[in-house]
Amino acid sequence: MPFPSDLEIAKAANLKPLTEIAEGSGIPTELLEPYGTGAAKVKLEAIDAMADRPRAKYVVVSAITPTPLGEGKTTTTVGLGQAFQHIGSSATIAIRQPSMGPTFGIKGGAAGGGYSQVVPMELLNLHLTGDMHAVTGAHNLCSAMLDAHLYHGNEAGFDIHNITWRRVLDVNDRALRNMVVGLGGRLDGLPRETGFDITAASEVMAGLALATSLQDLRARMGRIVLGYSSEGTPITAEEIGAAGSMTVILKEAIKPNLMQTLENTPALVHTGPFGNIATGNSSIVADQVGIHMNEFLLTEAGFGADMGAERFFNIKCRYSGIAPDAAVLVATVRGLKAHSGNHRIVAGQPLPEALLAENPDEVHQGGENLRKQLANMRIHGVPPVVAINAFPGDHDGDIKAIREIATEYGARAALSTHFADGGKGAVELAEAVKEAAEEPSHFQLLYPDGMSLRDKINTVATAVYGADGIELSATAAKQLDTYEAAGFGNLPVCIAKTHLSISSDPQLKGAPTGWTLPVREVRASVGAGFVYPICGDMRTMPGLGKNPAAKHIDIDESGEIVGLS
Repeated sequence: MPFPSDLEIAKAANLKPLTEIAEGSGIPTELLEPYGTGAAKVKLEAIDAMADRPRAKYVVVSAITPTPLGEGKTTTTVGLGQAFQHIGSSATIAIRQPSMGPTFGIKGGAAGGGYSQVVPMELLNLHLTGDMHAVTGAHNLCSAMLDAHLYHGNEAGFDIHNITWRRVLDVNDRALRNMVVGLGGRLDGLPRETGFDITAASEVMAGLALATSLQDLRARMGRIVLGYSSEGTPITAEEIGAAGSMTVILKEAIKPNLMQTLENTPALVHTGPFGNIATGNSSIVADQVGIHMNEFLLTEAGFGADMGAERFFNIKCRYSGIAPDAAVLVATVRGLKAHSGNHRIVAGQPLPEALLAENPDEVHQGGENLRKQLANMRIHGVPPVVAINAFPGDHDGDIKAIREIATEYGARAALSTHFADGGKGAVELAEAVKEAAEEPSHFQLLYPDGMSLRDKINTVATAVYGADGIELSATAAKQLDTYEAAGFGNLPVCIAKTHLSISSDPQLKGAPTGWTLPVREVRASVGAGFVYPICGDMRTMPGLGKNPAAKHIDIDESGEIVGLS
């Protein structure tokens, strides 16, 4: 029999009432706000109401540097969460809400896969409780108020050529990347260049993810810098009177969403910051709730450990004050072989036969990436566990090679077949994570608040990426001086670079050495709470391919969704 599709598996799920899921995890049912039967909002009062419950072991799930084959972080997070009940423990998972742009594009949804999914997967991948649209609304209200401010005299003194605030939409649409607004007659506004980003790339989304309360969110919205005066003075959303209304639109969106996995493990799904220019992590408020729900809280960090996990440690944990106890590093045999640089892998094309042949030496060669990512966990003082996400056809010798690399770095390694077998397939992984989380954790931030922005960038580049140093363009150097003078120097840095390599060059596999990180420009997300240097050409509005997933998603004769993946 062919393996069923994700959607077929999800539709066959035996869901429990969310009130039962909540009660079993200590969430007072009066603090739930049901959205149909598949999801519920958790009121922020739950954070204080649950504060006296025992603290969960806090585990971040990251991965080797992504390859076109996919390493399966979300699926592993879900499968691991399900596995704890098989060893007599309990867990909660916290993941990001999928963006509908990738869902209808080439990536597909982000509910997990196989027998390790968050359900209902249609609800998760399509709108959920509307948080993404609230972010879109809040962001674009600010955009409208900015253009109205310009139209009515520009009292704040914006330099029209130095306005950094754009518009957003939760769809892949390359035609909107760059545009001119205000065309037409005098009453249609002031003509100027601007453009659209995808909603997940909005600073509003990043601020929502890093807020610790509704009042903290209000303060973050007020600090958002919309542009600069001709003298270089930053002008904020507070100064044009937009921050209050933005927060009102987000009042419901700040509440985390409670769902469940196929095996009824509680899942908190909240926020979806873009992984290239923001944290790539789910929200702090979800973790503030989840840290008191069960014995373990598993939270996923986007892309490889050099990106999502580094930002989890140095940005998210800095603001939340919650220290992690262990980390999971997802790796696949195929992914490590891809990092050897010996294979040409093209999306949609059959895999090279040589990639599928047993070759432990090639795993060790590509394993340089795994070694560096393990070191990146270690420098933050967190014990790592390598999750070997197994595929049918993986060879024993190749799997043994991954275990050897993990042992070399003093890390546990565990084989996991959670995609095909659900929680029972991740029992070995759950046991390894439980052991690692019991070890003394010596978590530490990579740099202090008081370090200069230049030194922060250099520290991440050399310690995490393996660069020899950084090279600032004249523009970037001037911007850093401006930000330091404006009082932004105490913010952490979120380096925007390719996710396809530990380096800034997407063509370099493994763990490149002997290179310098080029910093083209630097932008400030003051409301969200970080400065982001841009190293390369970062697309903040994806485009649709020739054959996007949207072409295959439909409604059948009985009104059921088909083709969603």
